[in-house]
Amino acid sequence: MPSIKEILNTMEYGPAPESQKEAQAWLEQHGRTFGLFIDNGWTDAGELFASTNPADASKLADLTQATGDDVDRAVAAARRAQPGWQALGGHGRAKVLYAIARLLQKHARLFAVLETLDNGKTIRETRDVDLPLAARHFYYHAGWAQLQAEEFADYRAVGVVGQIVPWNFPLLMLSWKIAPALAAGNTVVFKPAEFTSLTAMLFAEICVQAGVPAGVVNIVTGDGAVGEAIVNHAGIDKLAFTGSTEVGRQIRIATAGSGKKLSLELGGKSPFIVFEDADLDAAVEGLVDSIWFNQGQVCCAGSRLLVQESIEAKFLAKLRARMDKLTLGAPLEKSIDVGALVDPIQQQRITELVESARAEGCTVYQPACEIPVDGAWFPPTLITGASTSAAVAQAEIFGPVLVAMSFRTPPEAVQLANNTVYGLAACVWTENISLALDVAPQIKAGVVWINTANQFDAACGFGGYRESGFGREGGREGMYEYLTALSEDARPAAPLLADKAKAKAAPATGGAFAIDRTAKMYIGGKQARPDGAYSRAVHGADGAFIAEVGEGSRKDIRNAVEAAHKAGGWSKATAHNRAQVLYYIAENLAARGEEFAARIAAMTGASSASAEKEVQASIERLFYYAAYADKYDGLAHQPPMHGVTVALNEPVGVIGIVCPNEAPLLGLISLVAPAIALGNRVVVVPSEAHPLSATDLYQVFDTSDLPGGVVNIVTGSADELARTLATHSDIDAMWRHDGSAAGCAEVERLSAASLKRTWVGGAKGRDWFSTAQAGGRAVLAHASQVKNVWIPYGV
Repeated sequence: MPSIKEILNTMEYGPAPESQKEAQAWLEQHGRTFGLFIDNGWTDAGELFASTNPADASKLADLTQATGDDVDRAVAAARRAQPGWQALGGHGRAKVLYAIARLLQKHARLFAVLETLDNGKTIRETRDVDLPLAARHFYYHAGWAQLQAEEFADYRAVGVVGQIVPWNFPLLMLSWKIAPALAAGNTVVFKPAEFTSLTAMLFAEICVQAGVPAGVVNIVTGDGAVGEAIVNHAGIDKLAFTGSTEVGRQIRIATAGSGKKLSLELGGKSPFIVFEDADLDAAVEGLVDSIWFNQGQVCCAGSRLLVQESIEAKFLAKLRARMDKLTLGAPLEKSIDVGALVDPIQQQRITELVESARAEGCTVYQPACEIPVDGAWFPPTLITGASTSAAVAQAEIFGPVLVAMSFRTPPEAVQLANNTVYGLAACVWTENISLALDVAPQIKAGVVWINTANQFDAACGFGGYRESGFGREGGREGMYEYLTALSEDARPAAPLLADKAKAKAAPATGGAFAIDRTAKMYIGGKQARPDGAYSRAVHGADGAFIAEVGEGSRKDIRNAVEAAHKAGGWSKATAHNRAQVLYYIAENLAARGEEFAARIAAMTGASSASAEKEVQASIERLFYYAAYADKYDGLAHQPPMHGVTVALNEPVGVIGIVCPNEAPLLGLISLVAPAIALGNRVVVVPSEAHPLSATDLYQVFDTSDLPGGVVNIVTGSADELARTLATHSDIDAMWRHDGSAAGCAEVERLSAASLKRTWVGGAKGRDWFSTAQAGGRAVLAHASQVKNVWIPYGV
């Protein structure tokens, strides 16, 4: 007689399909044809395209391809509705968001089944992950709406928001985008992905049921041309895009100089690091959730396995054994682990990348599994033996493909983890909490999960560094993406400069052996002559010659950037230490206050009293940011999981800064001080017309314990030097505030190459004497980026 164990080993699960009856009935109610949702009504169907079930290639419904005129109507409806929606107040908006959350829960099974039919992901994922999180976002942001007047008193709604999302999490991405936008008082023109628009259509219906006023939410469907129309529309005040890095780059270029607020959540190639002391079985399960969740069609998928060499063979053996047990098949089956890819185009791309690895001599492991004949499918795949430069190790595959490699030491693990242009997420597995908390801050990623993977919550910001984009979804930082500081409405027009300084030869000095008094540049803590050996004359307000400064070039910028990177220890210094240095700078500036005031008066023609006021304001601004250096703290979130999520305010890195021409000393201090207070290093282009206040600062820096390379000053043409900084791949952010509309637009456009963050003034100036406009957390936010570190406990 067989034992119970033998009987259990021979048992097989029977089929357990989720019913699709209600979802199919809902489609039939609409005649399987949908128009656009504009101003709380459905338009007549126009030119149609099909939405198909990727699991069997069957047609689900026809959707309308929106036109440019349709987008115009949607934007106009949103514009009409926005003042009323904002005037409804926080409590009024909170009630509507709460009603949406309740309706999402009420119809959760219908949404889940419809999402699985349209997307191909498993019903377990849509039912247990996507829908609860979607409802959570509306509950959470109903709270922010209620508290907005108190918590965001110095901010207002941006206005009309254009939102474009991908096909991998159709409803969840919709919730991430629409909930904070509505909570802040904005109205929305939303474009779902062409492949997966059906749950957005169902969401439109519940908006009406929840009492969303007409025009507040507008949904337009179609291909990339619809997204392009939204991006280029003059009536859009803010764009929020989730999708590929390449499209994000195109959006950055298209919006350059438009004044549109922009947030981009883009691609990733996330490392999954397993140290030798990790719980290997738990790490294997975490890896399954990280890379084979949603068929690997996840921007933060842990697609790069980095495993410590001492356990590599053991861990990979466990992983292959676990892969053999993964089930692939009909997504509505409740026991299925891996569903269908969204489209045959995606299947073809994944196949080509895997075959390229095979051709390069890599080992490709795929468990034996039956692939359905119809639909788009790809088996779970493990690639070993790839070089760090191989296409599969660098490109975002966006499929169920894992690339594994080993490391020996923690520093090597960090180096491999950061060997990518992306910076979205990472996982760290170790039982040594000290090791985990040492490694996590070193990884250049916006989210780090410790001993867990793919955890998300509305209270915890999500977003990346580098070519994974900028901006955050969720949390307090996510709300700021949909708000504008009230101080931005009071900014003055950019001051007009009668005649910018031009490069000139040195004037006659009166003797063959006269000493060269040209003010040098400041690079790596030392004065430096310009590489090109050219200089430019600086004239006073009366046109009289005052002095000469170096004419900076591309080589000078390169030297300055290299010096800034060598000063990386500044980012690791304590906030207290950075504060002390800023106080020292203020103290030494005060000791030479009369000298600086005289220089400002000579350059700008300001009265002695005005010049003295600028020096005093600069000293106060240094004190202000010294005070903030050790007080701009992060947050500790308590998401529904058993654990804590620590939101760390990290420095951006190396920032290029083009300073204003007005208030040449105060403007420079107001930009440099917050940057270095938070641990950044800077390459500064001082006022083109009045640069001598910057060159006079060298001795102040030298006597204030400021490490060499933290502040580097390159004088010369603002346009030329800004162009070089914006295109430099080792500059992490670019600020320009000299009032040049064309120059600011160029900075935004050129920054798209590496997707560096920008902060530009456009054609507007700024009241540099006003703390509201030149201080506060709004400025510090530009000088920092938030990393969320998830730390489980009690499990």
